[in-house]
Amino acid sequence: MWRAQKTYRRHIGTLGTIILMLVASYSARGNIILPKAPELSAKGYILMDVASGRVLVESNADESLPPASLTKIMTGYVVAAELETGRISLEDAVPISVNAWRTQGSKMFIQEGTTVTLSDLLMGVVVQSGNDASVAIAEFLAGDEEAFADVMNQHAITIGMTSTNFLNSTGLPKEGHFTSARDMAVLARELIHRFPNHYATYAEREFTFGGIRQPNRNRLLWRDRTVDGIKTGYTLAAGYCLVASAKRDDMRLVSVVMGAISDEVRMRETQKLLQYGFRYFETRGLYNPDEPVAEARMYFGTNDHVPVGVLNPVHVTFPRGHYDDLDVEIDLPKQLEAPLEKGMEVGSLRVILEDEVLLQAPLVTHRNIDEAGIIDRLYDAVYLFFASLIE
Repeated sequence: MWRAQKTYRRHIGTLGTIILMLVASYSARGNIILPKAPELSAKGYILMDVASGRVLVESNADESLPPASLTKIMTGYVVAAELETGRISLEDAVPISVNAWRTQGSKMFIQEGTTVTLSDLLMGVVVQSGNDASVAIAEFLAGDEEAFADVMNQHAITIGMTSTNFLNSTGLPKEGHFTSARDMAVLARELIHRFPNHYATYAEREFTFGGIRQPNRNRLLWRDRTVDGIKTGYTLAAGYCLVASAKRDDMRLVSVVMGAISDEVRMRETQKLLQYGFRYFETRGLYNPDEPVAEARMYFGTNDHVPVGVLNPVHVTFPRGHYDDLDVEIDLPKQLEAPLEKGMEVGSLRVILEDEVLLQAPLVTHRNIDEAGIIDRLYDAVYLFFASLIE
């Protein structure tokens, strides 16, 4: 049972490893100076850190926009999810229909009446941006594109995409087929975390099928060695779009640029975002789920204290050079009463920089605490009774 809350504030410093030190009071610090975030020539854009999820730059990030072939990121995501369940295999022979063969736009050049391995089709989607390959995959997994689009939308909802509606697997123009820059960043982040092996295919610079070699349309793979994905898109309605990801040292960023006027512009504007993020910010891991963050006082239990920690790894992104200025606030109840189960949420943790909350995470118990015997419970009850009289 929760009673009154109390807050602990801790200050983070570095001596080779993360050292947490209690600080008695907040001390004023100098202002953090950052240059103005770049303003891009695009309809919507966003820059996000992959580990922490913090958004560093955004403009019109929630505006509904046609995604063109950025759609195929979700097509590949659905395939990766199905492979994970074991329902399909990369060695599966996929029949090629007339419908898939006739699909307009960028092509892998598959032939009707043949079969192609799912592995080759997936490369055709990821590297060659083949609309024909995307339709063939949709038909193989769901029967037709409409049913496959329904699966795509279910995945979108599950991972937190709130401004997206897919109507096909290709991104070919269709009224009501839309997404947003923020949703594309959410999808890219989930893809990188959940399916790292599948994500690795986005770094392939070319793929040959049927004797036809095609280069990856993401020319940043040649221009910036730290870029290893993800996908371009273009239609007249969507303009030139690019979802890119790059890793420098231990920091990975995802950028989304939608509605640029040319291929060169979408690359240039993407580089502006990435350069800004890597130059002026850094990301550190603070806590892992298997390590206690604090201890909460227990009553009526077999233990006097219970260790608490985070559910998921905690990473924080902050202006470069200000790691020593980070504060951690830990909110725990004054008293907890047994019995308690492992994994029960009992408090929260906040990472703060100059009064800005950079991150908030729940704190959960690390072990079960059983109820104590009657004598110990009676002792705690008497103690709490007299303690309440002097509060």
